Amino acid sequence: MTTAKDIMHTGATWIPAHETLDRAAQLMREHHVGALPISASGEQDRMIGILTDRDIVLGCVAEGRDPSEVTAGDLAHGTPRWIDSDASVDMVLEEMQTHQIRRLPVVENKKLIGMISEADLARHLSDEQLACWMEKVYARG
Repeated sequence: MTTAKDIMHTGATWIPAHETLDRAAQLMREHHVGALPISASGEQDRMIGILTDRDIVLGCVAEGRDPSEVTAGDLAHGTPRWIDSDASVDMVLEEMQTHQIRRLPVVENKKLIGMISEADLARHLSDEQLACWMEKVYARG
């Protein structure tokens, strides 16, 4: 059985809630990613959300706010989702489809070990599986 760990990319990096969005953008550039899990300040292992490059643009820059003054925690909203490393790909797809999310942190023994993104799915799913996933995740409800 193919698992979440098999299809994820490693090296996911946390951003503490107190860090500013300009620092978040720098981390995204350094790590070549478009999203960072946000950790509760002082608690590296407790996820309170995920910050995306799109969040920075729409939730800060487009509103005329200064990214050096807005924190990652300011943009954390909703209930963070994640999946265990030993979960099947079907469980990964179900989680992402049900919550219409495009990135999913992978945890093992309650520790962040990776992230699954659309690019990871594209590399590991059949065209039919990918099309079905996209239809459900991008559907407007």
